[in-house]
Amino acid sequence: MSLRIALLHTGAVNIEPIGAAARAALPDATVVNYLDDRIVADLGDAERAASVPGRIRDLVHAAKEGGADVVMLTCSSISELAAPVSAETGVPVLRIDEAMADAAVATGQRIAVVATLPTTLRPTLGLLEERAALAGRAPEFASEVVAGAFEAVASGDRATHDRLVAAAIERLAADADVAVLAQASMASAAQSAEVAVPVLTSVAPGIERLAETVRAGVRGETAAGAGPVAGAAAGSGAEAGR
Repeated sequence: MSLRIALLHTGAVNIEPIGAAARAALPDATVVNYLDDRIVADLGDAERAASVPGRIRDLVHAAKEGGADVVMLTCSSISELAAPVSAETGVPVLRIDEAMADAAVATGQRIAVVATLPTTLRPTLGLLEERAALAGRAPEFASEVVAGAFEAVASGDRATHDRLVAAAIERLAADADVAVLAQASMASAAQSAEVAVPVLTSVAPGIERLAETVRAGVRGETAAGAGPVAGAAAGSGAEAGR
């Protein structure tokens, strides 16, 4: 029976590129997508935010019932839920942005973080602080939520989104050793930013770590630090996406 990988998304725009990257890295695996495209909006709604952990748990349970060996959260806004959900469901739950965070911490002391939503910026900074502490480092952070960029890409205006994000990258990177893009949907903007420091995005390193975890086929800690990784060889809409 082939390995089954579940990708849990909060934006439909990320299904195709992240799914394609996963299939390219693990061509023998079956990739299944799960989507709740209101999660990021609801995180900013005082009446609905409390429902999000349960919804993520339910989606991971559904993935488990569907035979998933490993789940990857593709949205930085929910990456902090990986550890508790993994522990509760017994399924390895990885975070697409963790490898990016590790690379940022290893690259330099001054880290610039660019986001288009405040609900994504907070957990991204938290993840960077977590990975820095594990590495015995204490970097300095500068951050910005790019006004108008999310609204532009949500309406289909990718060019305006990329222009606004690229300008923010250039502003913050001028006083940084490395820049981090908090959302997977921001990656296209990195190509037009003219900076002298690395600009890190989450998809490529995140999928590489997923593939490494799967290929290892041994018991160890999940990328969320939440529990055992099963031997994989024996077989772990409205929003624009994170």
